[in-house]
Amino acid sequence: MLIKAKDLKGYKLSALDGEIGSVKEFYFDDRFWTIRYLVVDTGSWLAGRVVLISPYAVTSVDRERRLVSVDLTKREIEDSPSMETDKPVSKQFEDSYYSYYNWPTYWSGPFSWGLFYRPSDAREHWKRLEEEQKHADHDLRSTRDVTAHFIEATDGEVGHVEDFIVDTEQWAIRYLEVGTRNWWLGKLVLIAPLWIDSIDWAESKVYVGLTRNSIKLSPPYTVRSRAVPTTQSRVLCPGLI
Repeated sequence: MLIKAKDLKGYKLSALDGEIGSVKEFYFDDRFWTIRYLVVDTGSWLAGRVVLISPYAVTSVDRERRLVSVDLTKREIEDSPSMETDKPVSKQFEDSYYSYYNWPTYWSGPFSWGLFYRPSDAREHWKRLEEEQKHADHDLRSTRDVTAHFIEATDGEVGHVEDFIVDTEQWAIRYLEVGTRNWWLGKLVLIAPLWIDSIDWAESKVYVGLTRNSIKLSPPYTVRSRAVPTTQSRVLCPGLI
């Protein structure tokens, strides 16, 4: 299922023994453009703590009920490794986090979920994973922080990041939704991670290997409430869905 990240924001999180809060934002890595954690707003339950839920724990996403279900108890979540508010996700934290839940690490293989394409596959077969080959250079980014980053084409700026289109089966970011109102009034376009050459986090810019004109000639993308991209919209980004 494809859904916009901003639409997922506010979905309730249901543990095995009760509600634990709501989706606040996401952390993703810029190597595979895959969601690594759902950031949970727990209200007053665990005030002052950032609670991260890995897609390994997600069992279903119900669009009608705006609900994400996870196979963890509230006690397991409460006792999980703590991360300070508004701090980057460190490698040390992730080592502790995955060790606590006894899950395979996602950097243990060539695919976006280690040796697998989907977190559900990895969870079913985690005991068979090969010996980990850890990568120390992976970086996690916040969808909140990357929103509004400028998109730089090969011949100039074309707009800024408005949102992310997320595949909730593989928990991959399939497209960046780009607003072009400062250049091409009233148009939204989709850019696939496939076309991204580099990201300058200091300058808040995403560099893509496309010209401004090729982006302008892409199929129109119309925003509909809680809707996924139309078939026409995918022509710019073939082969990803």
